[in-house]
Amino acid sequence: MEYLLFLFIGIAGNVIGTLVGGGGLITLPTMMLMGVPVHSAIGANKVSNMVSAFSSFYTIFRRKELTWAEMRSVLLVSLVGGTLGGLFASVLSGQTLTLIAIILLGFALVMSFIGGADFGDKESFTMNRINGPILLGVGFYDGLFGPGSSTLALYTYAHQKITYMKAVGLSRVGVFAMCSGAAITYIATGKIQWSLTLVLMVGSIIGAQIGIVIARKVKANQVKILLRVVTIVLMLQLVYDFFSQL
Repeated sequence: MEYLLFLFIGIAGNVIGTLVGGGGLITLPTMMLMGVPVHSAIGANKVSNMVSAFSSFYTIFRRKELTWAEMRSVLLVSLVGGTLGGLFASVLSGQTLTLIAIILLGFALVMSFIGGADFGDKESFTMNRINGPILLGVGFYDGLFGPGSSTLALYTYAHQKITYMKAVGLSRVGVFAMCSGAAITYIATGKIQWSLTLVLMVGSIIGAQIGIVIARKVKANQVKILLRVVTIVLMLQLVYDFFSQL
């Protein structure tokens, strides 16, 4: 019965995660409530996200909605950022990282309300001196802590006025790169419960593909509302975590 639940949360988490990020809000708390050790829960989440993100961005790439040049720059920046974040993870306290996440998400939310975070109709993405450091920072934050990194990446792409589908594809490229290093670390240290992880992985792949199908059908204003809702929920969860650490 619990494997069916893991399958379901993998599907639900990755549908939401593909559309607007924040899928970890569903998967991690549920696994921990079911008694899965925290490191095993995080490890399962990283491994399944790595695989599901690859499946979703590959689907978009195969349809020629992403180019290798776009993917290559995002892969490199996200991998470097995530690796550096992982190296510095032991320097900052969990409370400090939670506060950083609240500030970053709050800033992104405010920017969305003043009109800067609308997806546009640009069909190409180019890494530049503005979005490059921001995406590097998102990768760094994901390596340090994680919750909300996909959502922050989507806000970044929205500010570049690229199409929503292009933003979804690039955000999944980033998730793949950011999760790869962490997944390898958890596998190497023996933190993975493989039966749980494989079931979650199957659900995650299914959820990612469902998310891609839904993403092609939703309208820009619907995405914007959903993005704001998920951002607010993420912030509330992080505020709760912050005060629980005091």
